[in-house]
Amino acid sequence: MAGGLVAGVTGVTGAPQAAAEQGAVQDAQDALFAADQDVELLPQASISVAEAEARLAEVAASRAARAEAAAAEAAAAEAAAEAARPKAVLPVAGARLTSGYGGRWGTFHYGIDLAAPMRTPEYAAVDGVVLRAGAASGFGLAVYILHENGDVTVYGHMDQILVEPGQYVEAGETIALLGNRGQSTGPHLHFEVHEGGVGGDRINPLPWLRERGVDI
Repeated sequence: MAGGLVAGVTGVTGAPQAAAEQGAVQDAQDALFAADQDVELLPQASISVAEAEARLAEVAASRAARAEAAAAEAAAAEAAAEAARPKAVLPVAGARLTSGYGGRWGTFHYGIDLAAPMRTPEYAAVDGVVLRAGAASGFGLAVYILHENGDVTVYGHMDQILVEPGQYVEAGETIALLGNRGQSTGPHLHFEVHEGGVGGDRINPLPWLRERGVDI
């Protein structure tokens, strides 16, 4: 009887102790879980921030080098194209010289006449900026182009003008279509050179063209 009572007492006191131990274990597990939640765990496959920044710098440098190389290549191509571009041309390709510079029929002819079929393209003789483009006394229609050295070239009698004042044109660029307007006896371009500007001397265009490598 006494033995059974002792055993029973022991069993009663052991239960709270076991429960307490189990609770302590649970608290420890909860604490570890909470700690895990507060700590950011990095993947095992990773690099440092410094290494990542170094890689970004490498990529940026590579892109900059490629951009610089592309710009240099484009500049070289542009320079080659500019070198190959004609610096002066005959204002009408394949035209016939039908009247020269000088005295003619009791008057003075201040330019040259280049004959070709109607609406043949007319070209800027050299690079320049269009000063005037439109109706002109005697010419019907005319275009005046100012060049870098101060000279002005004049193109007259065209059927249609294709440029406007202020437009930059390059040697060989089409500025008009040949015609027979104004005081004209047939389709042709009347071409003049005004030395030093519109009010300058109207000089012989043939030597002026020859100096620039253009012969008729």
